[in-house]
Amino acid sequence: MRNFRPTTQQHRPKKSSLIIGQKKVIDALNAGEQIERIYLANTVYGKQADEIKRIAEQYEVPINKVPIEKINSFNIDGHEGCVALKGKIKYQDLQQVISFVVEGGEVPLFLILDGITDIRNIGALARTAYSCGVHAIIIPDKGIGALNDDAIATSAGALESIAVCRVTSLMKAVDELHLNGIKVLASEMTAKKNIYDLDFSEPCAIIMGSEDKGIFPALMKIADEQFSIPMKNDFESLNVSVAAGMILYEVMRQRK
Repeated sequence: MRNFRPTTQQHRPKKSSLIIGQKKVIDALNAGEQIERIYLANTVYGKQADEIKRIAEQYEVPINKVPIEKINSFNIDGHEGCVALKGKIKYQDLQQVISFVVEGGEVPLFLILDGITDIRNIGALARTAYSCGVHAIIIPDKGIGALNDDAIATSAGALESIAVCRVTSLMKAVDELHLNGIKVLASEMTAKKNIYDLDFSEPCAIIMGSEDKGIFPALMKIADEQFSIPMKNDFESLNVSVAAGMILYEVMRQRK
């Protein structure tokens, strides 16, 4: 497989990974520094705050509007209600990755993560995805754990090897996949069809939802099919990274 690469508990980020203060965040954005996300206190207004929002939107950097207590919890001084988390991942454009895979003569395989906030799960998912030949992981810009040092460490570096596409809307991402002839399959433990009834040799993307809330209902609705992993004993659910491993190894088995 050719790799497309660039030419529930959150740990307190290290101070060395933070850009602190409104002016410094603006300078970093204008300099094109890789930024994972910006935390802006919901009590902060003014010209600089508006400038941060404008430039962040231009470069598709998500802004989390948070209580000032959240920023204070970083235990830093002089933040002015604004802190940016330096990025470790260079995000890729979804359509460019799809085109790269197809032009290389390979059958597309994508993993969509919906609402997964535990960075340990994200790291484990990336590790398995890379091992099983997933071409890219698709994540939303909000509602997911930060891809920080801890996530990269948990992934054993896989997050730096596999393409990651961050999108403003998973719904729109599914539309883009459909336009490219890629079937979207949703993992749902109550689905009647099980994993062995599916043909994973076709171009496909697999949605994995969080263990507590599952896949967002509207996203589930536009998936082409829902499937379950058969279990001998009744149980509430499987760990999401374990479930993804089972699914992706079945995909790899079929494709071999």
